[in-house]
This record gives sequence, structure tokens and C-alpha cells, in this order.
Amino acid sequence: MSLTRQQLYDKIRASSKEEYILQEMTRLGFWAENVAQPSPAATLIQKEKEVRRQLNDLLSERQKYRNKRAMLEDMRKARMAKAKLKREETKQRREAARKERAAAWAITKEQQIVYLGEEVSAGLNKVTPDVAQLQKFGLPVWADATALATAMGITIGKLRYLSFNRKVGHHTHYQRFQIPKKSGGARTISAPMPQLKAAQHWILENILYKIKNDESAHGFVPGRSIVTNAAPHTGQDIVINIDLRDFFPSIAYKRVKGLFCKLGYAEQVATILALICTEPEVDEVLLDGRKYYVAKTARHLPQGAPTSPAITNLICYKLDRRFAGLAAKYGYAYTRYADDMTFSAKGPAADKAGQLLRAVKMFVKEEGFTIHPDKLKVMRKGDKHEVTGIVVNEKLSLDRTTLRKFRALLHQVEKTGLANKSWGKGKNIISSMEGYANFVYMVKPELGAKLKATLGTLLQREDIKAEARGLWTGESTSKKITPLVNITPLNNPTASSDKPWWDVV
Repeated sequence: MSLTRQQLYDKIRASSKEEYILQEMTRLGFWAENVAQPSPAATLIQKEKEVRRQLNDLLSERQKYRNKRAMLEDMRKARMAKAKLKREETKQRREAARKERAAAWAITKEQQIVYLGEEVSAGLNKVTPDVAQLQKFGLPVWADATALATAMGITIGKLRYLSFNRKVGHHTHYQRFQIPKKSGGARTISAPMPQLKAAQHWILENILYKIKNDESAHGFVPGRSIVTNAAPHTGQDIVINIDLRDFFPSIAYKRVKGLFCKLGYAEQVATILALICTEPEVDEVLLDGRKYYVAKTARHLPQGAPTSPAITNLICYKLDRRFAGLAAKYGYAYTRYADDMTFSAKGPAADKAGQLLRAVKMFVKEEGFTIHPDKLKVMRKGDKHEVTGIVVNEKLSLDRTTLRKFRALLHQVEKTGLANKSWGKGKNIISSMEGYANFVYMVKPELGAKLKATLGTLLQREDIKAEARGLWTGESTSKKITPLVNITPLNNPTASSDKPWWDVV
């Protein structure tokens, strides 16, 4: 049997050249096969064969080991390259997804409101209004912020800007100043900036004024005034005045939001409306030459916003109903003008004042308010009965002493001008004088008309106009008049004026 060249090489490689030659010589009969003792040459060849086989095995194992390390190294490099490529693909995929989310978020922010700051954003995903409840109050239905912004005629971005709740900010939506209180001290007024003020007026006209108040409420209600508030208490034997402490600050944001929810609005819309109508007290901090406004209280109704009085009337609806029932039980008349509540009675009912006051204090506490102890007045027979500045002993009249002083002031202004003159505790003597003349006109129209005419004639005099203009611009060395803007007439809670008096008269 002949072998191929490759087979011959394989046999020699499996043993050795000498071993193969020995086997072939034995097979061909050139070497004795069945001898008892092999010759030395054959023995050496066999041993060499065994040694070579072992050596080949070792070389094979070594080669396998080398190949295995190389293979593992190649596999490791391949895995690393594959992992690197995968990481790069993942990075690109995530970057593309991030850009896609950012673009979607930008579109969402343009179309929706999903966040308005800490502690107020939890319910912004709730956009289902109570349509039946809104229709019950005759209110317009807005399902979400987009519909509300459209109705207000502003963008979603502007609505977010006006309602965003900031703990620390670089700007403020309010201009704050102080005015003196009649009882002493100062009252902080937060006048909204034009954009926020316009939004608040819109809420006032489209929501708050559409809801009927209790018949007892007279403050900041269209068609009512301090005169209608005082009229039911004329000619009574006893008049009780009660004032609530920190009336507007005591009405927190959550209570305002709850009011809008109760009216039927979805929580998203109610949150936005409540944020527009409330604000925290802030500290002005100057850091590295830049001014910061830092909230120091929770949000509440600001005194100075056009929406605050109307909201308090709605929040006090239950309190008014309870007081009206209490007054009817004891034979009293009851009215409320903002935080000024008045009870009055005639005859035997006047003796039940103690029982009435105990119940009043309990109701006030249950409704979340506090009575101002220094402003609780019980006026009996022989006392001057005064309700919201109007004397009501026998009929609606004015305090004679104050009226006499005002006439004297008009006479002094006519003789010597405005210099070194003052009226009340206001810094702007002209606004104070006009306010008192309007007040007299409301109570005594004929007398008030005469005072307004006299005052108008004085303010038209060139010398007084020039003096007032100098006081306004600071050109005069005498006492400077600080102009008050946005003065709201008592008989029209929605009217306002942003011009100095000489541009309006």
C-alpha cells in the first residue's frame, strides 16, 4: 500500500523518522520482528520515539496555550471595541432622545403649564372642571391653562410668568409702600404692577363679580358703599363694631385655591387663579450689587390687589350667613364692610349684647379669623354711633368737628396756598382732600357737591397748580407731596387713575 506524501509526513511527525524507518524495515523483512531481546539500536529508536512524542505533546500544549492567550486577547479587544461602539451608539441615542425630549418640553411649555414652583405644582395635572357647578354660578368653563390664557388674551408663557411661585427672585410683581392707620402705626399696601393688575382685574370682572354675595356684604360690591353699610344701623339703641385682625394676610393661598375649586374649576385652573391673586411678604436683599426678593411668609391675599376684597367677600359668605342668622335670632341688624362688622338693635334686644358677642367670638374663631381686641366697640344710648365713618345716631350724618376743620382747611388754602398744609394722615394732601370731599358727597350729596366745587376751583388756580406741580417734582423746598396712584373711588371699586390730579381735572 503506497502512501501519499502528506500521509508519509503525518506518520513521521506522529513518531520520528527513525521510528518510521524501523517500522518499514520490519514490515519489509529487513529487521527481525519476533526476537526475544531487541537490539540496542531498536531500543534507542523506541525511546527516541517516546521522547519525541512527549516533546511533540509539550510543543502542542505550548502552542495551544499561546494560541489561547492570543485568542483571549483578541476576544478581549473585540469585546472592548464592540462595547465602545455600543457605548457610542447608546450615547448618540440618548443625546438624540434628550434633544427630542427638550424639543417636546419646549413645545409643551408653549402649550401647557406643568410646573409653577415649589409646593404649588402638585395638582397641575388635574384638568377636569365641575361643569355643573360652574353653570350653577353662571361662570365660564375653562378646562385648562391653555383655555384660560386664550380667554385672558395672553400667551401661556405670560400666564406662567404672572403665576409662578418663587421663593427667591430678581423681580417682583408688586410695588410696596406704607400708609398710616387711623389707629396708629402703618399699613403695608402691595400695589400690583400693570401686567399683574390687568390680570387681576380680568379675574375680578369675569369670575368674582359674577357671583352673588350675601346681602350682608357691602364692601367692594358693585352698587353698594359705606352709606348702604351704615344705613341699617340708624336710630338704634346699641351699635356694636367688630374688626378682624390682619384680615387679608390671614387668608392664605390654599384657602383662595379652595374657593376657586369649590366654584367648580379644575385644580390646574384654580391653582393659577389663586397664585395670581396671592403673594408672600418679601425681604429685599442686595447681594453682589444685585437685588433679590426673598419670600419670608406663605402666600396670602395682598392688601392693594383689586381681587382681594371680592375674594374675602366670597370666603366670608358662610360667616355672613351665620352672623345674619345669629342677628335674626337676637333681634339685631347685621352688615359687613370688608373686615368691619356691625351689629345694632333697638328695644329689649339691646340687652342681649353679651350673648350675641359670645356667639360672635366663637363663630369668628371657627371660621379661621381673629377679632381685633382694640377695635371692639359697644356704643349705647348717649354715645356717638359711628359706622364706617358715618354718624348714625338719628340719621346718616357727618362728624361736625371734622367737617368744620375741612372747611377751615379750604379757607386757608384759598388764602395762602398748599404750603405747610395737611389733611388726615395721608402724605398727599390733594388726594386726601379729594377723598374727604367724595366721602361727604356720598353721605350728604348737596353738601358734598359744594365742597367738591370749591376744591375744584382752588385746584384750577394757576398759582396752586404751579405750587402743586413743584411739590410733585421736588422743585419746592416746602413739604413734598408724595403722589398716590390707582386711587379707587369708594363708589366704584373697579375704577382707577394713574395720572396726577392736574392731568385729570
